[in-house]
Amino acid sequence: MAEGGRRLTEAGVADGSENRLLFSGGGYSLSYAWFKSGFPLPRHSHDTDCLYYIIAGSLRLGREDLGAGDGFLLPGGTPYTYTPGPDGVEILEFRSGGPFNIKLLANNPAFWDKALTIVGAQRERWKDQPRPSAATR
Repeated sequence: MAEGGRRLTEAGVADGSENRLLFSGGGYSLSYAWFKSGFPLPRHSHDTDCLYYIIAGSLRLGREDLGAGDGFLLPGGTPYTYTPGPDGVEILEFRSGGPFNIKLLANNPAFWDKALTIVGAQRERWKDQPRPSAATR
C-alpha cells in the first residue's frame, strides 16, 4: 500500500481532492471534502462513527447513486469506498470523537494500478474542474 500511495502522489492524485477541517471540539468534528470526478478513493475505515451529507454533485456507494441532499451513516470500523460522479462530489463529514484513525484496506495491487490509470487520465481535467456547487449558484 505504501508503494501504491507513493506512486499516486507522484502522479498528482492531490489535484483530485480538497479537504478542510471546519470544526473540532466537544468530542465531534466536521470536515468538508471535494472529490473530483472519478477520484480513486481507497477502501478504508475509521475508528469512529461518520455521518456524511452531500452538498453538491453525486457519488456511487455500493450499488446506490446518491446526490445533493442525500446522506449516509457509517458506524466506526465499517469498510467503505465511494466513487465521485461525473461532476465530482462535495460532502460534509461529521465524526463522533476527537482525533480518529483511518485504516486503509486497499491492499490489492490491482486497485493501485487502476487508481494510477485514473489519475493519469483525469489529472488535467481536475485542474480546471469547477465545484459541483458552482452550478447551483
